[in-house]
Amino acid sequence: MFMRLSGPRTAISQGDVEVFSEFEEGGEMWTGAGGRERRIHVTFDNAYSAPPAVFVSPSLMDMHNEGAYRAELVAEDITCAGFDVVFRTWSDSRVARVRAAWMAMGEMAYEDDWNID
Repeated sequence: MFMRLSGPRTAISQGDVEVFSEFEEGGEMWTGAGGRERRIHVTFDNAYSAPPAVFVSPSLMDMHNEGAYRAELVAEDITCAGFDVVFRTWSDSRVARVRAAWMAMGEMAYEDDWNID
């Protein structure tokens, strides 16, 4: 979803992405062995004129109930065109699946802007 606010340059983009789902095939996040980071790239529908502020939050976390709940969910490599949603866990935490809600807010180019190079 994309929304331009009443100020012609300020805009908000938002969405929800599945970062991974590994419990059905016995992936590394679910078995607790191997790579413990997953990264998914999000591309904005409309590019910002400068890298926006990006917020991510879990919209679904399916964790095993016998271990400690260890998790980090962040936005990294933020550009005008998109960013990476990154989920990390460690130690004996077992994670079946993660989905992340995100929102970006920043400045968009405006039709009356002068671009003089």
